[in-house]
Amino acid sequence: MWSVLYNALLAAAALFVVPYYGARMALTGKYRRSIGPKLGRGLPGAAALAGSPRIWVHAVSVGEVTAAAPVVTALRERFPGASIVLSTSTETGQEMAQTLVPGASAHIYYPLDIPAVCRRVLGLVNPDIFVPLETELWPNFIRICRRRGTRIVMVNGRISPRSFGRYRATRFFWKRVLAAVAEAGVISAVDAERLAAIGLPADRIHCLGNAKYDGLAARVSPAIAGEIAETLGIAPGEEVLVAGSTHAGEEEVVLEVYRRLLETRPAFKLILIPRHCERGAEVAELIRRAGVGDCISLSEIRAGGCRRGERVVIVDVIGELFKVYSLATVVFCGGSLVPKGGQNILEAAAWGKVVCYGPHTEDFRDERALLEEVGAGIAVRDGGELFGKIGELLANPALLRQRGEAGRQAVAANKGAAARYADLVARVLRTKVMGSGL
Repeated sequence: MWSVLYNALLAAAALFVVPYYGARMALTGKYRRSIGPKLGRGLPGAAALAGSPRIWVHAVSVGEVTAAAPVVTALRERFPGASIVLSTSTETGQEMAQTLVPGASAHIYYPLDIPAVCRRVLGLVNPDIFVPLETELWPNFIRICRRRGTRIVMVNGRISPRSFGRYRATRFFWKRVLAAVAEAGVISAVDAERLAAIGLPADRIHCLGNAKYDGLAARVSPAIAGEIAETLGIAPGEEVLVAGSTHAGEEEVVLEVYRRLLETRPAFKLILIPRHCERGAEVAELIRRAGVGDCISLSEIRAGGCRRGERVVIVDVIGELFKVYSLATVVFCGGSLVPKGGQNILEAAAWGKVVCYGPHTEDFRDERALLEEVGAGIAVRDGGELFGKIGELLANPALLRQRGEAGRQAVAANKGAAARYADLVARVLRTKVMGSGL
């Protein structure tokens, strides 16, 4: 009965969603590459999916791919002959997956939650186990997995405060969906409580930590830092404010802080990385209006240009955020001065950088607590406080280095979650799918 209701609502929503996304594809070209595969077309051949056991890992977008990479590596170590398929929902996530997760047997797009499409794709991949990262619950897909006998193990699970409110209000529905989940590994005790509150039996929930720690710590490398420094023309010792994952309404604040910094530090540089790279032209216009000097974008540099004294660089290319953090003297992480729930502050901390952020970090509460405990995370309420905190840090380079190193060590010390998640998947495979003789 619940599936009938869900599909009726899905059909009703399609009357509005299809025209909207169809218009965006026609006008901007966005989603054109992914729509076919999401409908079950152009999937990999049987040879690319050969192997046993058959493990399907799903990571929605860029952030989840970062966590998926070490999990896939750990699964490959345990099952060298496995077919490990990694799916994403977004085009940016797909690009990142192909770069960060070469250990996957195949990279595909997650199908739209249409029963016929789900059956087609599941029939091709034929997974023994489906492993979604975080809390990605699509009812038709999960229902069909259950009917096929495909076990479901959630890993790196988390439920944000905003999502929890929606799930709890419709608990009667999600309890039925969650009945198909064999085991769930979650990041924290808070996530465990929330998952239990919306219907998953508590004895199936395990607190195993955050696999993003493993992915970030493993990616830090002097070679990566040197490569991006050369690309952007940042010389050793140059002072740089990196503002990462900024949203509309935050760039103006950052630019005002930067303008004030230039009054006493005229050689200071700014690298702006908007959360949505298609906003590059909009951000460039904001920079021109702010009167802080010329700017150049990474896409211009990639097209053959080079930085010739421009104070500001806009990174409008997907997948470069983590690398660019290596260049920072100090970092501001966006999605936090506006109510967006924050962005991943650990990416900068992994490089030993002190991170400033606004009050809206609800989606990264554990990461914030970790960094604030060692002094590597600094919360500010507005641009005035951001300017003041950056000024204090720049005035004391030794303290800045000390706090940054403390943050780096805190990230490194929390490694190991990916292995624990892989062990959870392996246990389910051995006891419930493959039998004890695997």
